[in-house]
Amino acid sequence: MATDKRIWTGVFVLVFLHLSQSHCRLHHLVLKDDIRHKVHLNTFGFYKHGYMIVNMSSLTLSGEDIDQIDSSTVGFSLDRTSSNGFSTYLDEDLDYCVLKKNPSSDVPVAMLLFDFQKEDVKMKMSVDENKFPDIISGFHGVRKTVAGGDQDKTAEVQEAANPQTDPVNGKNAGGSKTKRDVSEKKTVLSYPLHQKDSSYSFQFHFNISTDEQQGLYNFYFHNCKDTTVIANPLRFSMEISIVEKNPNSYLSAGEIPLPKLYIIMSMFFFVIGTLWVHILRTRRTDVYKIHWLMAALPFTKCLSLIFHAIDYHYISNQGFPIEGWAVVYYITHLLKGALLFITIALIGTGWAFVKHILSDKDKKIFMIVIPLQVLANVAYIIIESTEEGTTEYGLWKEILFLVDLLCCGAILFPVVWSIRHLQEASSTDGKAAINLAQLKLFRHYYVMIVCYIYFTRIIAILIKFIVPFQWKWLYQLLDELATLVFFFLTGHQFRPASYNPYLLLSAEDEEDLEMDDVITTSTAMGDGVKKVKKVSNGSSPEERESMA
Repeated sequence: MATDKRIWTGVFVLVFLHLSQSHCRLHHLVLKDDIRHKVHLNTFGFYKHGYMIVNMSSLTLSGEDIDQIDSSTVGFSLDRTSSNGFSTYLDEDLDYCVLKKNPSSDVPVAMLLFDFQKEDVKMKMSVDENKFPDIISGFHGVRKTVAGGDQDKTAEVQEAANPQTDPVNGKNAGGSKTKRDVSEKKTVLSYPLHQKDSSYSFQFHFNISTDEQQGLYNFYFHNCKDTTVIANPLRFSMEISIVEKNPNSYLSAGEIPLPKLYIIMSMFFFVIGTLWVHILRTRRTDVYKIHWLMAALPFTKCLSLIFHAIDYHYISNQGFPIEGWAVVYYITHLLKGALLFITIALIGTGWAFVKHILSDKDKKIFMIVIPLQVLANVAYIIIESTEEGTTEYGLWKEILFLVDLLCCGAILFPVVWSIRHLQEASSTDGKAAINLAQLKLFRHYYVMIVCYIYFTRIIAILIKFIVPFQWKWLYQLLDELATLVFFFLTGHQFRPASYNPYLLLSAEDEEDLEMDDVITTSTAMGDGVKKVKKVSNGSSPEERESMA
């Protein structure tokens, strides 16, 4: 027990350490000696009048002389898509660095190339200003300090979302060139790159000014050093802050409805939880312990959704969560996930309905499922509290996907074993009708679990990639509706009732046990008593005559 407590304590400490480093929608990323060739900094859906501010500071390079790095080796790229499902311009050719290509006129993309010799940043753009926002060097803003948790957080906040442009000479108030400085094709612009000692800094911002510019923007940092030079890779270190905001919200376009959605869904889970408790109170004679465990599940899910909504509410208003609410949400989310898989596994093994003691096989399943489920929830929490650009983000995302699939597969084994056991029992046991009814119920439950897992892990995710960027919240809606329907159907199938096949079988087993005890006792007390097999009501007349 002491070992288990230390393990759980270590898990929560790990989670809270990652939570304390999270800045959420006001992004702040620090990279040290990174050698990746493409770093996905962020993806954000913008509505009209939304804006983005980027402040890169302390960029240093090592592994190669600065003078030998050309202007197509290091830089940023920014492209726009209509949804997550469409390939971005950056994914068209993975074997060739995107900075070395000329942007296609079919895809809205801008590339910012660092020229360290001339100390400037060249921008190549594929479309005109009506289809892609003006990228302007520098930004006009003030440093605003806001309290959050145990420490203050500082963020760059833009005072004017739409920088003023001089219509006469085509320059903005800060003196940087805009796309009006060049010819109608507007392919290359130049911005200043600031150097201090051996580090470089660069700032830019843009504003979504037209309906055509709305969309899902993907922001990347590129290191296009030749991949064949493995012995001496180009390493980079930098600190970058990103502020992204839609009108009246720091949430991406597809996430703005989420706080209201989670509150509404929490009400539905509370209602079915209250209804389930009412059923348990009115049918107390048929209630088992697992029924009360099932009652805890919708209420835990309800609390998790409420805290998730509060978490998103604060992110929407100020760009980052209140750490106390975030911690409470992550705890309830972890408990909900573990309780869901434990309940499914217990029902699958027939615990409390068919048998009151778990077999060795059942215990092995729980020894596998519970640690995997805890690991999956820890991976989810770390992903939620880690910037996309970090190397840990991709690692934990892959761990979450793999562990989640293993959990879903593991909880199916108890159901498969129970089906096999019932098939054997139905052919040898006299209670064939009850066993077959229970087998049918197990088969229905097995199909229901497969449909739930298939829908939430595959179909709902496919819908997420197909729908436009502003409808991304439909994935969460479908996922929560599928969970609600799964809870309701599970409760309906295993509700306490005198005609429930599980309860009928349990009652018959108790009668068998009592009869065996009586016969065994009589055999021990006298020599003339012979133990015979009990004939069930389902036996044929020929069987009863032959046994007589």
